[in-house]
Amino acid sequence: MSIRNLDKLLAPKSVALIGATPKPGSVGAVLARNLFHAGFAGPILPVNPKYPAIEGVFAYPDVQSLPVVPDLAVICTPPATVPGIVAQLGARGCRAAIVISAGFGELPNNAGKALEQEMLDAARPYLMRIVGPNCLGAMVPAIGLNATFSHVAPMAGDLAFVTQSGAMATAIVDWAAPRKIGFSHLVSLGDMSDVDFGDMLDWLATDGKTRAILLYIEAVTQARKFMSAARAAARLKPVIVIKAGRHAEAAKAAASHTGALAGADAVYDAAFRRAGMLRVYDIDELFDAVATLAAPALPGGPGEGGDRLAILTNGGGLGVLATDTLMDQLGHLAPIDADTQSKLDKVLPPTWSHGNPVDIIGDADGARYRAALDVLLQAPGVDAVLALNCPTAIASSVEAAQAVIDGAKGAKIPVLASWLGGTQNALAARALFADARIPSYETPDKAVRGFMHLVRYRQAQRNLMEVPDAAPEMLAPDPTAARAIVDAALAAGQEWLSDPQVRGVLAGYGFALPRGELVADATSAVLAAVRIGGRVALKIVSPQILHKSDVGGVALNLDGPRAVELAAAAMIERVKAKRPDAVVTGFLVQEMVRRPDAHELILGVSEDRQFGPAILFGQGGVSVEVVGDTAMALPPLNVKLARELVGATRVSRLLRGYRDRPAADLAAVELALVRLSQLICDLDSVAELDINPLLADASGAIVLDARIRVRKPGSKVHAARLAIEPYPSDLVETLELDGIGKVKLRPVRPEDAPLIDGLIDHMSAEDRRMRFFAPVTRLTRPQLARLTQIDYDREMAFVCERRDDPEGLLGVVRLAADPDRARAEYAIALRSDLKGLGLGRRLMIRILDYAKARGVGEVYGEILRENHNMVELCRVLGFEIKAVTDELDMVHATIAMAAWGERAEAAAQ
Repeated sequence: MSIRNLDKLLAPKSVALIGATPKPGSVGAVLARNLFHAGFAGPILPVNPKYPAIEGVFAYPDVQSLPVVPDLAVICTPPATVPGIVAQLGARGCRAAIVISAGFGELPNNAGKALEQEMLDAARPYLMRIVGPNCLGAMVPAIGLNATFSHVAPMAGDLAFVTQSGAMATAIVDWAAPRKIGFSHLVSLGDMSDVDFGDMLDWLATDGKTRAILLYIEAVTQARKFMSAARAAARLKPVIVIKAGRHAEAAKAAASHTGALAGADAVYDAAFRRAGMLRVYDIDELFDAVATLAAPALPGGPGEGGDRLAILTNGGGLGVLATDTLMDQLGHLAPIDADTQSKLDKVLPPTWSHGNPVDIIGDADGARYRAALDVLLQAPGVDAVLALNCPTAIASSVEAAQAVIDGAKGAKIPVLASWLGGTQNALAARALFADARIPSYETPDKAVRGFMHLVRYRQAQRNLMEVPDAAPEMLAPDPTAARAIVDAALAAGQEWLSDPQVRGVLAGYGFALPRGELVADATSAVLAAVRIGGRVALKIVSPQILHKSDVGGVALNLDGPRAVELAAAAMIERVKAKRPDAVVTGFLVQEMVRRPDAHELILGVSEDRQFGPAILFGQGGVSVEVVGDTAMALPPLNVKLARELVGATRVSRLLRGYRDRPAADLAAVELALVRLSQLICDLDSVAELDINPLLADASGAIVLDARIRVRKPGSKVHAARLAIEPYPSDLVETLELDGIGKVKLRPVRPEDAPLIDGLIDHMSAEDRRMRFFAPVTRLTRPQLARLTQIDYDREMAFVCERRDDPEGLLGVVRLAADPDRARAEYAIALRSDLKGLGLGRRLMIRILDYAKARGVGEVYGEILRENHNMVELCRVLGFEIKAVTDELDMVHATIAMAAWGERAEAAAQ
């Protein structure tokens, strides 16, 4: 349901407290005290039949007795009473409730889950939103709403904190209070029976009073919804997340805590990166990250190779400590080239370190700091500068801080600082940095951690720009043949594909495979080896044996028929001894791939219970579990995302070559990952896939062994499928337009931002005013990003282009739907010289067809009354045109999609 009625929850005009009580120490009493004494301006209505008044305010015996309909109800009654109370509130017109009571889905029995469902069933007819149950409640300090049983109220501020854990909420408030950190919202979601992280992200993303969103997550319930909301929010403001339950024992505790099942932590990590969020690991780091990402230089911050840090210090030891932390966090020291060193030589004493860290010696004053900083800010290969200061009796720390602040003004890269000490001078220096909005940290290691926050955040933001195709043209796969193999296996009742079936599926997606033959017995294996020629590998074939090497089912480097014959006989004996239950159906004879410099890699796919298919890459071979060098990503992948996945592993350094070992063909490895992504996007019956090993060297990448598990579509896990909507290449079409010619209509891509900018240039000033309701000459970078970096699961924009047209785009039409798709707003823009040729009509018909196909209930648009052409087009298409009562110069156009099917045919004439 997403943001429907969340205004009643987070911006209520009236609140009812069901279960209010004066009983000291009770939840109902604390809730009443917090509600009545937080400064809420609207009526607060306590409900309890046992007391005439609560907190000096008249109490009502039941919901029916309330004199007004509350926007928000807070319920803290026994769990068995909650469904009935929710039904009564809904019937009265209440549209939001916070259920504090526990005893629902978090219990390890069916009774609690049934009661929770009963509560949701009671709320559904009224579109009533439920936060909880089993939660702390919600606080909105700016409006004086404290609907929690927290022991302390937060300051008003611009950070939103959303958490599953009520204890984390109170801990955060307690931690933030002495540090003068304030909140726009603080919401404890508890069991997330209805309102969840996706809903809150959707609401907070467009909330003008929220600068950054902080999340404490134990589990995500609806992955596609969460990813859509997170990606939309992260495009607008920083989203920083703590994910608890990183280890199996903690995940088990989290599951018993909230009743939600968490998937693998590595998959969550991949999801957070892909959604443009920054993951941190403790409360202190959470707020440090907020301060770091608020730095004014962030938009121009670390670039493509943005982990190169220059360290400027007056103490060598501080520089060494910072360097250690930087290496631990996989960052890099910025190189000091000869020109930069020469410039530093001119402004620093001869005893400076002549390298990075740039140690400017303990007697460094403000002038020396400024001179060195000026050089480093202009140095090539420097992505950020960290200034460190250790207090001395020779030079003023405060003066040095001011010098750094002055030097950082107008800098195109981030400047961070760490002024050590607890004296008044150090505190004064940190205050100066805070006023100048330069991130400042108490220790060098925290400062480096802050820098790496910038690096990871910018990397995650770049990931948001990547929109892989569902079917990349460069692959030219054969999904029909592969799907036929899978369907045949399922029809035969197979769970695991046979070796020939696996080879057939992989061949259909262009994977390189060694020549091989499937044979029934040892004699046939000898003949196959002769036909293949040279040395061969022999592998056992059995439906019951997945890991062949574990049972001695692999023999390598067999030279000649006699060697194959003996190996086959010995293999049968070994397998019989280790797996007497296994039915051996034959052997696979393969050419022996000789690549002495090759690296063994693993590529795999598994289905996470929350996020669906996840792709794994890492160092392969028989010791893959022991080595533990793997990373994960969510499909779909393109080459850039595949490259990042490879780079997240230690083996990637080996693949680049070392000593006399040449670099592997990284492009071939990346392409193999893109092929795997394509396969998993196409074949929804593939539940698990392992390629181990994939041999990679300078000549390419080849699959030596693989296995695939399948299952019939329709399972619970299958229903979620991909957590991220791929680029909808199936929506690309070619049209022939009178007066214009042949054009392509396709969904927008992030790289279309310059083309959108060009389209604006080809619109007259009057047309731009009609489109944007204000005089517009250029769109800002955030505006262009918002128009081109869309989530195809909830938005669409079709751009129209003519092949090889130097003028760029001809027009664009877009649709932005509510998260629940009840309504969607359209917008359209055309080149001014193409008006009147029917392009606008075709674009509008296309977007309305799309809206109906996606299940949108109603499409609407706001139009300037004087925009007669647009008003008339909407009227012809069947829109209802109404005046906007509080906007005399506007009209409101709406059309119900239920009626569009009939109108579409007429409109197309």
